[in-house]
Amino acid sequence: MQSQASGSVTNQLLLTNAPENPWPATASKDAPLNRLQKMQPRFRTPSASSALTLHSDIEQRGDRALLELSQKFHNWALESFRPSEGEIAACVGQLTPGQLEDIKFAQKQIRNFAQLQKDSLHDIEVETLPGVILGHKNLPVESVACYVLGGKFPLASARVGVVTAKVAGVKRIAASSPPVGGKPLPAVVAAMHLGGADEIYTLGGVQAIGAFAIGTEKIRAVPMVVGPGNAYVAEAKRQLFGRIGIDLLAGPSETLIIADDSVDAELCATDLLGQAEHGFNTPAILLTNSEKLARETMAEVERLLKILPTANTAGVSWRDYG
Repeated sequence: MQSQASGSVTNQLLLTNAPENPWPATASKDAPLNRLQKMQPRFRTPSASSALTLHSDIEQRGDRALLELSQKFHNWALESFRPSEGEIAACVGQLTPGQLEDIKFAQKQIRNFAQLQKDSLHDIEVETLPGVILGHKNLPVESVACYVLGGKFPLASARVGVVTAKVAGVKRIAASSPPVGGKPLPAVVAAMHLGGADEIYTLGGVQAIGAFAIGTEKIRAVPMVVGPGNAYVAEAKRQLFGRIGIDLLAGPSETLIIADDSVDAELCATDLLGQAEHGFNTPAILLTNSEKLARETMAEVERLLKILPTANTAGVSWRDYG
């Protein structure tokens, strides 16, 4: 018997039963950014200071600020952050048939489960007393931006955010991911396109979150931003929460496996390293009442670290946090 809890992004449906105007009086979505900033706690961290500065710059200078920031952080300074239909098709064309099938297979599984989630949600309307009608409705948000990190494993967030938003019935889905090495990642662009994104952007980091929350001349603001990122992206979402809705503040990946002696040690080791490879500070823990399983799992971890392509990262996490 095995149970696993993971700190990675959950498969969420972008639905809400909030009132028609969800913005509190103290945090209007049209309020100047400096008013929202005054409501935020003052955290003196590099990510907090950087995000605050970049958000102000985006609000004041719009697309000009985005171009400069993208050039500075990602070596990308094209006038348009949106690839053309031809450029998207070229990205899809760079993938092998096997890669495309893998993307489609994963998206099908996510889509099927998201549909089951949606089907389990039911509107309620009941007359509790004569003339007293109570209820709630589950409504998709009007638009959403799905941020796709540009790190080691970008495909997961490209699939989950876009596909679940599509199933939920979101009318406008914008998907954005930073360029890597001065160009977009073909597999990420393909995954966003095949998942059903209405708008695709080559834009990342704090500037991407700020652009979708604040809006610029070329990018329409959205009421909700989802998707994981690094500490700066998480801080950008934290600062703008209230002006926009967010899914969660994602921290480092982590996993806790609870297993007894009926579980295969190789399976435990694979699950542990599958999370440990996400970063150098990823806790990966096995909790078991079987000394035999514990020792065999540790041996399997050491064996897999000799052949795993991501061993340099996973090994550090296992050594320091395993």
